[in-house]
Amino acid sequence: MQKKSDENRPVKILMIEDDPEFAELVTEFLAKHGMEVTNYEDPFLGVSAGVQNYDLLLLDLTLPGMDGLEVCEEVVRKYDIPVIISSARSDVEDKVKSLQLGADDYLPKPYDPQELHARIVSLLRRYSKSGGRQAPPSEYEIRGDTVYHRGEPMHLTPAEFDILSQLIRKQGITLSREQLINESKVMSDSSQKSLDVIISKIRSKLGNPKAIQAVRGVGYKLL
Repeated sequence: MQKKSDENRPVKILMIEDDPEFAELVTEFLAKHGMEVTNYEDPFLGVSAGVQNYDLLLLDLTLPGMDGLEVCEEVVRKYDIPVIISSARSDVEDKVKSLQLGADDYLPKPYDPQELHARIVSLLRRYSKSGGRQAPPSEYEIRGDTVYHRGEPMHLTPAEFDILSQLIRKQGITLSREQLINESKVMSDSSQKSLDVIISKIRSKLGNPKAIQAVRGVGYKLL
């Protein structure tokens, strides 16, 4: 896929946003930076507007008749186009679900249009270099003996770091309690009850009790 192959033409952005005042504000600001925005308040019209002819989709989540998550899933499945979620819905589950469905970025409202512009430029640059859609970046990164969550270092005990590191390396895969304990460098003699306590503390530090899912009778999975 080649985005903006003609450097003389404006970047074309498809927006699906049911707040006309907000859409007008964004459209006018981005126009000053050489970006041409076409907005649809109706998501059904938006997804029928020739998505493949645009360079990027800017998508609200709370839409009439069709949830933005459904729109995201359909667009990612059918088209190779970067997607930025622009939504007042700040629930962590919405953010996680959007990224899992294939959105490339999530920008919670309200925000400064300058930040939106910067994110669009950065995302299109990555797309141009890679030639297409890449997997969205993980919320987690391990650097040495520190876990970073959304770019911020977490303050973990050795046992918490050990368990969370295992879950990050196998994100999306269920790990048994026995596996987590046996492969731990600091918990080899610990009980499964101790593991449950550590998981609880990690969830608290992540700020999301649902980030680590308990799989009944098996173990845990990092979502």
